[in-house]
Amino acid sequence: MEEELSNLIKVWLSVLVSLCYCYATGKAISKGPLRLIFLLPVVCLFLYLPLKLHSLTFNGLTAFLVTWLANFKLLLFAFGKGPLASPDSQSISLGRFVGVACLPIKIQQNQPPLKKPKESHYREGQSPSKSHLNGQNKETPSAKMPEKGQVPLMNYAIKALLLALLLRVYDYSDSIHPKVLFGLYCFHIYFFLELSLAVMAALARALLGLEVEPQFSEPYLSSSLQDFWGKRWNLMVTSILRPTVYEPTLNFAKYTVGRKWAPIPAVMATFMVSALMHELLFYYLGRLRPNWKVTAFFVLHGLCLTIEIVLKKAIGGRWRLPRLVSGALTVVFVFSTCFWLFIPQFLRFEADVRMLEEYAAVGAFVRNIINSFLH
Repeated sequence: MEEELSNLIKVWLSVLVSLCYCYATGKAISKGPLRLIFLLPVVCLFLYLPLKLHSLTFNGLTAFLVTWLANFKLLLFAFGKGPLASPDSQSISLGRFVGVACLPIKIQQNQPPLKKPKESHYREGQSPSKSHLNGQNKETPSAKMPEKGQVPLMNYAIKALLLALLLRVYDYSDSIHPKVLFGLYCFHIYFFLELSLAVMAALARALLGLEVEPQFSEPYLSSSLQDFWGKRWNLMVTSILRPTVYEPTLNFAKYTVGRKWAPIPAVMATFMVSALMHELLFYYLGRLRPNWKVTAFFVLHGLCLTIEIVLKKAIGGRWRLPRLVSGALTVVFVFSTCFWLFIPQFLRFEADVRMLEEYAAVGAFVRNIINSFLH
């Protein structure tokens, strides 16, 4: 554990130094290909750094935050776009630049608001009537995003308690049906991700004074695949894939297939990029040759999402499934495809066993530190 913590410190010191270099580059070089050339060494370094870590927790979070989110933000920044190149980019502070680059946060617009208007839950670049990637269109009313203070600490406390209970339930895994165990793994991933990202958002608020948008919005309440992927599940990925993949593909497709059907290739391109990034994350975690089941999972969801878009366009709002039915179908589909294609990929490198061993190692490490202070 001590060696892994030492490696973690070295990795994140490298990240911080690299982001300072990127900040200076942005000040010295105008947006465009030349800035991209100067940032590419950092992008390559961020692809390499997770290989220095072996812990599932440290490795997975570093790969997600640095290799995926930070790299995509830097690619946007090279061309004067994205969260690192806000309208006031000339006056952005180094601390804010580094925080936004390496933390999974999206800053709320027009902060600090005294009272958010009713339509403020539409995210940047969207209109109240239309957004295909996140499921907001004329046929699908949007779900209101929580305002500041609307996500109570009790919500996170309950999920932390449930995660702790899951860890105890795993002691009896030999007596649990494999499909039930897969379902518990799904909830484990969800609780761990939401709690981890919420802690990082709290750090951003405390250290940088930033008010950020929520990263999850109760995905088990999804009414469709559009609702699940666009408005409820891991919204930080959605917010970074939109400007890097979806919108450029959408603009290109308008000239090839027309404005009406342009969202179809844009959605598929977005899911393909997400699939490849997930394959990379799984490689970091297990160091195993990909079998492309993770890619199959995201391609399948992308295809089903495009079918959903086509059906909604064809029906034109004349008929709609009751929310209770569509929600149940969405949850069943997500869980069944996770059982089939996604969760088994964690078991290829015994993630369940390794994770419990890491939790035990962390507990022993903390106890040793406490005992050293007490004695």
